[in-house]
Amino acid sequence: MPNHLHILIHIKEDKDSINKVLANGKRFMAYEIVRRLKDNNKTDLLEILKSNVSIAEQSRNKKHRVFEPSSDIKLCHTKKFVTQKLEYIHANPIRGKWNLAPNHIEYQHSSASFYELNIENPKVLITHYEELL
Repeated sequence: MPNHLHILIHIKEDKDSINKVLANGKRFMAYEIVRRLKDNNKTDLLEILKSNVSIAEQSRNKKHRVFEPSSDIKLCHTKKFVTQKLEYIHANPIRGKWNLAPNHIEYQHSSASFYELNIENPKVLITHYEELL
């Protein structure tokens, strides 16, 4: 989706908290987004991202606000809940106003082809959720 993303993340119990993982993920994605905007001379978008930085953040040398400071975390403890969320994630890009691909399998940023056709994405390592339950 152009303005948000959905992901399922598995974190081992002895590793970092979900909040730390999300914060680091957002930080590194923001660096990459800003870099690509600069490389493509998208000064209009960079100005919008700059204008969203609060005075307090500016004092800490923050230059761009790429992400909203919130997330909607759902803990998934059962196979039923995981599959429900995965089905929602796979269907979301082709529903309603998005219509980002002819079908959910063809949406390039989805794991649907991995789960339904066993096609691995060369750019992203996906572990089948059943291996983690």
